Amino acid sequence: MTLFIIVLGFVTAAVVSSLTSSRRVIEGAAIAASVFALGASSAIAYAVGTSGAYKPLAFLSVDALGAIVMLLISVVASSTSIYAVPFLRKEMDKKVIGLSRFKQYYVLVNIFLAMMFLAVTANNPVVAWIFLEATTLSTVFLISYYGKRSSVEAAWKYLIINSLGLLLAFFGTLLYFAAIKGIAANGFVSWQALLDNARHFDPAVAKVAFVFVLIGYGTKIGLAPMHTWKPDAYSKSPVPLGALFSGALMPVAFVILLRFKSITDAAVGPLFSQHLLIAFGILSIIIAALSMLSAKNYKRLLAYSSIEHAGIIALGFGFGGLGAFAAILHMIYHSLIKPALFFTSGNILLKYHSARITKVRGAMSIVPVTSVLLLVGLFAVTGLPPFGIFQTELFILAAGAKNSPIIVVTALLAMAMVFIGFFRHVSSMVLSGKPETPQLVESGEDSVWLFIPPLVLLVLALVLSVWMPPFVQTLIHETVRNY
Repeated sequence: MTLFIIVLGFVTAAVVSSLTSSRRVIEGAAIAASVFALGASSAIAYAVGTSGAYKPLAFLSVDALGAIVMLLISVVASSTSIYAVPFLRKEMDKKVIGLSRFKQYYVLVNIFLAMMFLAVTANNPVVAWIFLEATTLSTVFLISYYGKRSSVEAAWKYLIINSLGLLLAFFGTLLYFAAIKGIAANGFVSWQALLDNARHFDPAVAKVAFVFVLIGYGTKIGLAPMHTWKPDAYSKSPVPLGALFSGALMPVAFVILLRFKSITDAAVGPLFSQHLLIAFGILSIIIAALSMLSAKNYKRLLAYSSIEHAGIIALGFGFGGLGAFAAILHMIYHSLIKPALFFTSGNILLKYHSARITKVRGAMSIVPVTSVLLLVGLFAVTGLPPFGIFQTELFILAAGAKNSPIIVVTALLAMAMVFIGFFRHVSSMVLSGKPETPQLVESGEDSVWLFIPPLVLLVLALVLSVWMPPFVQTLIHETVRNY
C-alpha cells in the first residue's frame, strides 16, 4: 500500500504533464490521489499502531514515527489539494498565471508529495537523504512560480542553502557508515543496522557525525541559524505550497534527524544530542520572536512562526521524557493549524492583492469568515486554550524546568513576545481601519471552498486536543520509547 501511494504521485504528475489540458481533470486527479493517500496512510498508521512496524519491501519500512508523519502528510496534502482548486482558479481568472503554470504546479506538487512519502519510508539513510534532496529540486521552481525577480532570488536562496545543508548531512551520514564498514555484504545498511551497531562507533566520530547531521537536516527543518531561506521561500511561493512546507515537509526532516539522534544516543548517551537540540531550539524561538515584532509581510510572519515551532519541537526532544511526548503532539497540532493559517492568508491575498501587513485593513468587514478563522488560528498556534498547543508548550517547559530553568524562562518570555507580535499584526489587519483602496476590494468570500479546508483543519486540531484515537496514542507512546 505504501508503494501504491508513492506510485500514484508519479502517475498523477504524468497525467497532468502530458495527457490532459483540462483543468477539471487535473484538479480531479490531484484530489483523488490525495484522498487515496489519506485513506491508505490511515490504514498503514492503524496497522502500525496495532501490529508494529510495517515493512512491505526490504527498502521500505514504516515505524511509529513514520506512520504519524505519513498521516500528517496525507491530511495536509488532501486539504491543500481541495484549497488549491478555487485559489488557482482565481489566480487564472486574474491572469496572474496561465495554463502552463497551472499544470506546472500540479506536476511538481505531486512529485514533491511522492518524495516526502519516500523520504519517510526509506529504510536506508542515504536513500532517505536522496529523496529529501529531491524535495528541494521538485519545489524550487514553485518558489519562482510567479516569475518576479524577488521570487527568483528566493528560489536560488532556497536551493543553495538547502543543498549546502543537505551536503553537510550527507557527510555526517557517511561518517556513520564508515563506523560499520563491512557489516552488510550486499551494501544495504538499514536504519536498524546502524542502531544495532551503534555500540561499536568511536564516540568522537559519532559526535562529529551528529553535528553535521543536525546542521544539515536542521536547515531543512528551519532551525536557526540555518533558517534564513524560510521567510523568503514562504512569502514568494504559492500559498498551497507554503502550507505543505510548514505542515508536511518540516515533520519529514524531523523524522530523519530523530532517527540519527537515536543512533547517536546509543553510541554516546543521550546528553550530547539533547544539549545540541536545546541550544538550537532556544535560539530558533528567540530569533523568531524578535523577527515577528518587526515583520512587514504576513506570509513571512507565518514563516517566523514555523521557525518558532521548529524550535519548540527541538526543545521538547532535547528535554526528553515528557518533553519528547509533548513534542510529538506539538508536531501534530502544528501540522494541522499552520496550513489553516496559510489558507486564510491566501484568501486575504486574493482580496487585497498584497502580502504587506500595512496594505490589509478592515478584513473583518471584507472577508468575515476568513477573518474569524485567522483569529482562531492565531490563538491556536500561539498556545491559547482549549487548543492542544497550550498543553504541549506547558509540558515541554515543565520537562525542562528542573534541569534547565534559565532556558525555560527565556523560552517563555520569547513565546510571549511571539504572541504579542503575532496578535499586533493580525489585529491591525482584521480589526482596525478600512482598506486603503476600497474600490479595488469587494466584500464577501469568493468561494465556500476557500474557507472549508482551514475550518476543517482547525476543528480537527481542536478535536485532537481533547481526544486522540487509541491507535494514534499507541504510535505516540511507541515513538517516545524509541526516540
